[in-house]
Amino acid sequence: MTVITERPPPAAPAVSPSGHPPVRLSLKPSGSQTGLLDGAWWPRSRDLAHELPALAEQLDPLWGRITRITVNPTHWPVVPRTIPANGRVIKVGWFTDEQDPHQLLLLSYRVGRWDLLIVPPETCAAAAARLMDAASDPRTARTGSELMAAESARHPSAPAESAPPGRTETWEAEGGAMAARDSTADRR
Repeated sequence: MTVITERPPPAAPAVSPSGHPPVRLSLKPSGSQTGLLDGAWWPRSRDLAHELPALAEQLDPLWGRITRITVNPTHWPVVPRTIPANGRVIKVGWFTDEQDPHQLLLLSYRVGRWDLLIVPPETCAAAAARLMDAASDPRTARTGSELMAAESARHPSAPAESAPPGRTETWEAEGGAMAARDSTADRR
């Protein structure tokens, strides 16, 4: 008869206490002040209302209470104005020209500002691991878009990121401005 005296460590829970799947997050070592990014976040979907509460729940104990989150709406179909997290409401904002489309900005009372690379949800696991490692390396001095471009250049066979259609593209695809211009051209 064989007796096992050591048990393997318990598997990571499939969901957090709040019911969200574990957050896929990679952060720079504490005390690291160099580089443009503080780490990377790999959401499971493009639904910010669903994804951001779990991220805030994970970061609150590390960075202090998250008070505001901003994104560039380029790759997000809907940007909510607020999200519930840890029994409070966090304001969510967006900037198109001022913020890198591949970065998330978080503000907290204790730490101040944090910038995370957003690894697109549809990214394969190997590419996501490379991107998360690069973003959490204190020696990396690249923006989110620069890291994404470098990954695409190094591994062109990886599936290209496809952004969901924006409001204008959806409107035009459904017969908006493009249809109006085409019908005007036909009358000439």
